[in-house]
Amino acid sequence: MNNYTKKARYLGKSEGISLTENKMYEMLGFESGFIRIIDDTNEDYLYDPDLFEIYEEECKY
Repeated sequence: MNNYTKKARYLGKSEGISLTENKMYEMLGFESGFIRIIDDTNEDYLYDPDLFEIYEEECKY
């Protein structure tokens, strides 16, 4: 059985303490047209998916 994790690269400019340009973030899922990301504050928030490039990686365990 393959398990996958989703990551998202922020495509915008760095914004305050929450998001850093080109940084990869852990993506927790989709909710009401938004994606839930653990940002630089180590909290999870909803963001516009158009601001990110989404990757799916196979977990190796």
